[in-house]
Amino acid sequence: MELRMKRFGVGFLLLMVVATSGTVAQPAEFTIDFNGLGITTRNRAAFTRQWDDFLIIFPAFPGIDFDRFTRVTIRADFFDINGNWLSPDNDMVMVTLIYDPRGDIRGPAMGPGPNTPLKQFNVGGPYGEVHTYQGSIVLLNQQPRAILFQNSSPLVRFIEVTEVTFHNR
Repeated sequence: MELRMKRFGVGFLLLMVVATSGTVAQPAEFTIDFNGLGITTRNRAAFTRQWDDFLIIFPAFPGIDFDRFTRVTIRADFFDINGNWLSPDNDMVMVTLIYDPRGDIRGPAMGPGPNTPLKQFNVGGPYGEVHTYQGSIVLLNQQPRAILFQNSSPLVRFIEVTEVTFHNR
């Protein structure tokens, strides 16, 4: 009986919060499930030169209010021409979040731009922070619709995305 009362109390409290606010609480984090969406997470053809592009287009994520997220964690693995894993380090891979993939997908030379709310030069290296648990600070005003990875090292021929998580921290 006591357990039923606790469940009723929790349910009633959630109902009151939704009724008074008119919205459901924003999740503390949102991780893109690439496998569940059927999105390829690794470039199929090997990069042929430095600064080659691997662009991933995101679908719409209705119900997720991206402007409430303040940080993003992005992780990836890197491979050489033979498919051998490369130890992540600085100056190997750059990542850019993009609002409109038909617009300027590279943004300014340094830092974010109007269509590129995040640009990080060191994915996986000690000078980068986007791959860490706390992630990089990001100020979003809409849902990013794409992510661009570029090999800043000619040794990197394949990039495989392992995580993209938006956080409320």
